[in-house]
Amino acid sequence: MAIGARDDESRRATPAIQLVRLRKSFGEVVAVDDIDLEIHEGEFFSLLGPSGSGKTTVLRMIAGFEPPTGGAVLLQGTDVSQLAPYDRDVNTVFQDYALFPHMSVLENIEYGLKVKKVGKAERRPNQLSGGQRQRIALARALVNHPKVLLLDEPLGALDLKLREEMQVELKNIQRDVGITFVFVTHDQGEALSMSNRIAVFNNGRIEQVGTTREIYDNPATAFVAGFVGISNVLTARRSRELLGVEEPHSVRPERLRIVHHEIADGEVSVVGVVSDVQYLGADCRVRAQLDDGTFMVASVPSDGLAGVAIGGPIRLAWPRFAAFPVANTDISKGGDQ
Repeated sequence: MAIGARDDESRRATPAIQLVRLRKSFGEVVAVDDIDLEIHEGEFFSLLGPSGSGKTTVLRMIAGFEPPTGGAVLLQGTDVSQLAPYDRDVNTVFQDYALFPHMSVLENIEYGLKVKKVGKAERRPNQLSGGQRQRIALARALVNHPKVLLLDEPLGALDLKLREEMQVELKNIQRDVGITFVFVTHDQGEALSMSNRIAVFNNGRIEQVGTTREIYDNPATAFVAGFVGISNVLTARRSRELLGVEEPHSVRPERLRIVHHEIADGEVSVVGVVSDVQYLGADCRVRAQLDDGTFMVASVPSDGLAGVAIGGPIRLAWPRFAAFPVANTDISKGGDQ
C-alpha cells in the first residue's frame, strides 16, 4: 500500500471528535461524569437526554465555551481542551439562533468571512420568521465550512410542522456538505429521524451509544427503553412469571395486540383493566392497569378497538421474542415500572 493511501486511511480512521474521560463539575455538582465517546467523520450524531443530563454541557466543552474539569476533547486527533472557541474548527448554532440584530441577513451570513460590502435592501433578523432565522443561522455557521457543526436544540423554538420540515432539511444539508453534525436534543423523535448514531445521556453519564435502530429496538437499560419512545418495562419479577427469566425486559407498545380469543403459539399475555384510550388518528394508545397496580401500553389500529372501553377488562399479548432484556437502571417513563 502506498504511503499516501495509508495516510488517507489513517485520517478516515481518526474520529472527528473524541472525548476521553471528560468530566465537568460545578462546585459539588457533577454535570458530566467521565465520558468516553468517539464521533466519526461525516456523521450526524445526536446527544439525547432529559434536561440536566449533561448533553448540553458536553456540547459546550466541545465548542470551547466550558473548560473541562478533567479529561480531554480531541478534534481530529488533536487535543483542543485548552483552546479558545475561535481557535477550534467548529461552529455552533443555538436554539435562539444568536443572530446579530443590527446586521442584515447577508451581513449575518458573511460575518464568518468578515465580508463588508452588503446591499442596502437586505432585511434585518427581526423581520424574519423563526424558520428563516434558523436557516440564516445555519448558513452563517456553514459558510466557512467548519470541520464540525454543533447544534444546540436549534429546532426547539419552531412549531411542530416547521420543526418536522426542518428535520428533513437539516439531514439533507448534512448529507450534501458532508460535515460532521453534533446535535443536542431532548426530543426522541428528532434524534431518531435524523441521526446516524445517538448517545443517550442520563445523570451526567452515557447510558447507550448506537444506531437509531439499535437504540429503539435493543435498549441497553431500562432508562433508555423508557426515554426513547414509549416502552413497557417488565420488572424482574414479572419477567420471571411471563418469560421464565428473572431480569427486566422491554416491550414496545406496537408489539402488543388486544386478544379477543386465544393467544397464538409463542405469545405471552397479561390481563388488566383499561384505564385510558388516546386517539392518535390511524392508531390508538391503550393503557391498561394490571392486577399488581402496574401499567402496560399498547399501540393498536384505531379500527381494532371493538369491545374496548375504559374501565372494562382487556387482555394483551405479544411474541415472546419481542421482549428484550435491559439493565435495571432508573426509569424516567414507560409502562410497567
